[in-house]
Amino acid sequence: MNKKKVLIFCPHPDDECLGLGGTIAKYIKSDFAIKICFISGHLPPLYNKNDFKKIKKESENALKILGVKNYNFLEIPATKINELPISDLNSLLDKEVFSFKPNIVFVPFPDRHIDHKLIFESCMVVTRPIERYKFIENVAAYETLSETHWNAPFIEPTFSPNWFVEINNEIKTKIEALKCYKSQINSKNYSRSIEAVKSLANFRGSQNGFKFAEAFQIIRKIN
Repeated sequence: MNKKKVLIFCPHPDDECLGLGGTIAKYIKSDFAIKICFISGHLPPLYNKNDFKKIKKESENALKILGVKNYNFLEIPATKINELPISDLNSLLDKEVFSFKPNIVFVPFPDRHIDHKLIFESCMVVTRPIERYKFIENVAAYETLSETHWNAPFIEPTFSPNWFVEINNEIKTKIEALKCYKSQINSKNYSRSIEAVKSLANFRGSQNGFKFAEAFQIIRKIN
């Protein structure tokens, strides 16, 4: 029996842990094939190249804890994705999809961060229900503390999850992986603190009779 393939598009390193670190760990236990594509990062001109090197190393350490071996970094400067022709971005993401041929694709919810919005739009292009992408069975958006919860209610899209993955046995792995991102997850940024992440997982679990869960909004599911 062929392994289920899961492709995760992440605007930046740490989004994978924040949004679905527990689900990734759970899928790996179930022998799913996981690939993560990090699209953007802290690069010049807004950031120093050393900033990206530091976060990339943190990301690699986090991925080891989660058990992810297949990943790549496209290295588009953060908040500069809009300067890339949309056809070029679509082409980059299409290459990721078509070369891996995933059954499940996770994409960022189009929230407060401009990178998340643009990447979501491109993801919708490269996961269309057409012959080229017939291998895709499920497309879903994940939430990212804190950006997803900063949208203006009733004016912008609101994250309304309709798929919950129980991560009672994976919450420790999710937290340990997150702790690798010392430059991003710390007490100075409470909206992305370990406490906030654990509280959200606890809340999502409580919505479904679990101790801990991660939530997703299904975009398309065909089986």
